[in-house]
Amino acid sequence: MEFSENMKRDDKKVSNLVISKIRDLINLRNFERNDKLPSERIMSEKLGFNRTQIRGAIRKLEYYGVLKTKSNIGTHLEIGLNGFNGMVDDIISLETPSFKEMIEVRRYLELNSVGLASKRRTDIDLKIIKDCLNAFKNKVIKGSDYLEEDLLFHLAIAKASKNNTLISLMLLLMPPILKVYERDVFCDLYLEKSEIEIHENIYFAIESKDQQLAEKMMNEHFSLLKRDK
Repeated sequence: MEFSENMKRDDKKVSNLVISKIRDLINLRNFERNDKLPSERIMSEKLGFNRTQIRGAIRKLEYYGVLKTKSNIGTHLEIGLNGFNGMVDDIISLETPSFKEMIEVRRYLELNSVGLASKRRTDIDLKIIKDCLNAFKNKVIKGSDYLEEDLLFHLAIAKASKNNTLISLMLLLMPPILKVYERDVFCDLYLEKSEIEIHENIYFAIESKDQQLAEKMMNEHFSLLKRDK
C-alpha cells in the first residue's frame, strides 16, 4: 500500500514537472488564445519527456479547460496567457481532494439538485428514480455492497434537476468516491432500515414536489455519512 502511494506521488511530481515545462514553452513563445501548440512529438523532443507523459499533462490541462485538442487539428491554448499562467499555478499546487472534501461538495450539490428535481421532475424521471431506489433497497436487504446503487439513485435525482452542470459535476465526483470507498468508515448508519426509509422519503418528497421536505431528507441522509480519517 505504501509502495503504491509512493508511486502515485512520484507520478504526480512528474506530471506537474511536465506541466511546468509546457507552461514555460508557451510563455517563451508568447502564445495567445487559440494559438496552436507544437505536436506531442516535438514537445517530447524539446522538453525531454516521453510522449505518454506529454499526453498525460495535456489531458490534465484539458480537464481544467486551459487547453483544447481537436482531431486532425492539434492542441490550442483556450484562454489568454495571464489566465493560463494563473490557473497552471493553481493546478500544480492542487492537492488530491480528501474523501471528506468530496462528500462536502457532494452534499452542497445534492441539496441543490434535489430541490430543483422536486420542482422540475417529470413522470419519466420519477420512474427512473423509483427503479434506482428499488435496486438500492434490494442490495441493502440482501446485505450486499450498495454504494453503486446509492450513487445511481442520486445521479437520477441530479438528472431530474434538468441542470446539466449539476449532472456533470456529479459524474465527476462518482468515480473517486467509488475508488476510495470503505464501507466501515464511510457510513455510520443508525440502522440499514433507517437508510432505506430516508431514501424512500427523498423519493416521496420529489414525487409530491415538496422542495422543503426533499432538501430536509437529503440533508438527513448526508448527516449519516461520516469519515474520521
